[in-house]
Amino acid sequence: MAIPTRTGPTLAEIQAARARIAGVARVTPVYSSETLGRLTGRPVFLKAENLQRTGSFKVRGAVNKLASLSPDEREAGVVAASAGNHGQAVAWAAREVGVSSTIFMPEDAPMAKVDATRSYGAEVVLAGSGYDEAQEAARERVEAGATLVHAFEDEVVIAGQGTLGLELADQLPDVEAVIVPVGGGGLAAGIAIALKEVRPEIQVIGVQAANCAPLVVGGGAGYTIADGIAVKQPGELTQEILRERLDDLVSVSDDEIADGIVLLLERVKLVVEGAGAASVAALLAGKVQGRGSALALLSGGNIDASLLIEVARYSLTQAGRFLVLRTYVQDRPGGLAKLLALIAEERVNVIAVQHQREGLRVKPAQTAVELTLQTRDEQQCLEMLERLREWGYEAERMR
Repeated sequence: MAIPTRTGPTLAEIQAARARIAGVARVTPVYSSETLGRLTGRPVFLKAENLQRTGSFKVRGAVNKLASLSPDEREAGVVAASAGNHGQAVAWAAREVGVSSTIFMPEDAPMAKVDATRSYGAEVVLAGSGYDEAQEAARERVEAGATLVHAFEDEVVIAGQGTLGLELADQLPDVEAVIVPVGGGGLAAGIAIALKEVRPEIQVIGVQAANCAPLVVGGGAGYTIADGIAVKQPGELTQEILRERLDDLVSVSDDEIADGIVLLLERVKLVVEGAGAASVAALLAGKVQGRGSALALLSGGNIDASLLIEVARYSLTQAGRFLVLRTYVQDRPGGLAKLLALIAEERVNVIAVQHQREGLRVKPAQTAVELTLQTRDEQQCLEMLERLREWGYEAERMR
């Protein structure tokens, strides 16, 4: 890899960016969480960038970049590649200053992000299976004269994201660690530069999704529900900054990210996408060292509704809130009703029933029944399975 000649934005440039985006990007709130504090054994704060304009921190860098364009560059328009959040931010920022924008997004980008980007007035082009392929397609449009607004490999964009670091320094005078999701690295680079300049005692911890973690030894390069940080090739500039400024870099599994999404939704009442929940997942999984107060950056909340349903169902099942089992009943009137009546007496709700009359284990005059039950916790799941056996039913847990 070639050593980049750039060094990233200075503190003065980040401060200038803060003044430039003031009144446009929101100063998002910081919340404390008793639930997360109890689960992690340390005070936990949440920086809610999921409540930012366009639903993520990306608007900071986009506004700063658009504000720096010359009149000729504005006339030629801008182009960007994005898994979703950066595209929305660029589209919104361009619309606000009357600049045309074209956003290249992966073909499998969440429709919520695609539709939102179009709603801000951008031309959306779907290209490739992931961010890296969309970025390559965007370069062709740049050759035609448009200005590329890179998601992370741009000092002006990094300076915009770095305004978050200055905000955090003001909002939390006493914090031991700040945990930041890392995809291309622009957000973590900007925050790390700002915090290490004004509050060098604060640890800055990066977190990647294990399924797509090119900066972590042994990290994967595949699909993750944290699409906002699914970048296979982080920037050379951002990598150089992260090597110098990050105190640690960890990874979390998709299961851990899913648990973070559901906990934030159920207990903190915040809707957060996979990338945004990665910081909380790292804390819950015990991957951030120390016992002092920690701040988890919730970088975005643009999660597709269908994915949110899938994640919630999976996480709740893993936690014992749903029990899926297979058993066998007599294939005659009243056979299923008898079983359901017994289950109802246990104050367990039946969500779904599915019959299966064919199969090697299904005897004559018998039918297999797959039940989805709503339960309180894992203990009740185990009790329910034991009760079925006591009633004379063979019960097999499906998941």
